[in-house]
Amino acid sequence: MPISADILRGHTDTIILTQLMEKDSYGYEINKNVQKRTQGQYEFKEATLYTAFKRMEQNGWITAYWGEDGPGARRRYYAITDAGREEWKRRSEEWHRTRGLLDALLVMEDNDESN
Repeated sequence: MPISADILRGHTDTIILTQLMEKDSYGYEINKNVQKRTQGQYEFKEATLYTAFKRMEQNGWITAYWGEDGPGARRRYYAITDAGREEWKRRSEEWHRTRGLLDALLVMEDNDESN
């Protein structure tokens, strides 16, 4: 069953920054990696992805450049900046705290789910 996009919506930038922590990349490749890592349960809509790139570039978290990949269309690559690394770190720490809170709030104390 696919994951609800609503659950992940607030984490789009963090997901993209995580991909860029590993290496410079372009939109299609990032989306394919997201699909692979989630075993096809999640993917970005193209508009969501490119809106996020624009926002993150304006915030100084990423930079863009044209790659020279040989014949055919040139790809626009994105690279994380030092400010982006700091933002990724802050958001990752926030995510771990949030996940811990959700785990604490969603587990039934008596472990009996049949109330």
